[in-house]
Amino acid sequence: MTDAAVLSVRNASRTFGRRRALEGVSVALARGEMVALIGPSGSGKSTLLRAIGGLVALDRGEGRIEAFGQTVQADGRLSGQVRAIRSRIGVIFQQFNLIDRLSLFTNVALGALGRIGLWRGLTGVWPASVRSAAMAALQRVGVADYAGQRAGALSGGQQQRGAIARALVQQAEILLADEPVASLDPVSARRVLELLRGLNKSDGLTVLVTLHQVDYALRYCDRVVALKAGRLVYDGPPSGLSRERLVEIYGPEFEDAFWEGAPT
Repeated sequence: MTDAAVLSVRNASRTFGRRRALEGVSVALARGEMVALIGPSGSGKSTLLRAIGGLVALDRGEGRIEAFGQTVQADGRLSGQVRAIRSRIGVIFQQFNLIDRLSLFTNVALGALGRIGLWRGLTGVWPASVRSAAMAALQRVGVADYAGQRAGALSGGQQQRGAIARALVQQAEILLADEPVASLDPVSARRVLELLRGLNKSDGLTVLVTLHQVDYALRYCDRVVALKAGRLVYDGPPSGLSRERLVEIYGPEFEDAFWEGAPT
């Protein structure tokens, strides 16, 4: 991993049965980048994010993933440091991954478990510093008024902003967002992506976000990485993704990946 890279993936391959989900993928992110990961369904986007987060082991071999200069996994095995590394990586899922029966405040405060211990979270005995951090995070993402409500009673956009607030309380330095707007209406989707972009710019948060909506990738990210059939087929600026290039990636029906404003 180069000195400038906060995250490095080298020769990553992953096989599920007879299907090759990833095949020799290599990519590196510099600190403070916001990178979109695009590609057709089944291209390996979610598998790559889960491997980076140490949730999926790569195939045995030369594959290696490092974050913050430490090994996440190598030769198909997670490293002994993976738990400590995960504490610095926030993950946002398509389905929000909040506990419906708990309040939004409690869900957000759970981001501090890595620092304060499990028993405090189980009993709800939050230190004053965590209570303050949770409310500040909720205020920052615009849902502080819903702190006391059950997470399951909130809209999808509100829940997703709560998930981002949890990552702020976690003090994550890298944020992996796996289709964070796929379940949201267009207005809520834009709000979530604008929030991620704002945190990237103001806090220097490194963001890797998978997106089906290519126009969002072009609008909110400075760099785009594309996968197709488990292989890396593009890594560069949005301006390099011409209509012809997108057809190569998605096929002739690539316009279906847009909600509006396909590039020419």
